Amino acid sequence: MSRNDALIDYIHELLTPLGAISVRRMFGGYGIYHDGVMIGIVFDGDLFLKVDDATRPQFAAAGCRPFVYESRGKQIETSYWSAPEEALDSPPAMLPWARLAYAAALRKANAKPAGKPRKR
Repeated sequence: MSRNDALIDYIHELLTPLGAISVRRMFGGYGIYHDGVMIGIVFDGDLFLKVDDATRPQFAAAGCRPFVYESRGKQIETSYWSAPEEALDSPPAMLPWARLAYAAALRKANAKPAGKPRKR
């Protein structure tokens, strides 16, 4: 088993109390999904959870940091923040943070405008 496989298995175990979790490879990392919405990403061995304006202050207060990448010479901050260190210790410790990530992901999904109707 590779280091990445072991990490993904552990993250899956941490998030399972939330419910069914699926993991998909993406952009050199992994997307973490619950009920069809992406609640997190794993990149360079770190778990980042979905945040929005409602949950970002809680993540910041817990000492978490945003996932940032560089594009065209600019630093791009995403809506995914690192999981709190103590949340990585056990599934019960992770559950409240996973719930916050899921709630943020649902708000984002529900805020998307409906597609344009097709002409027939």
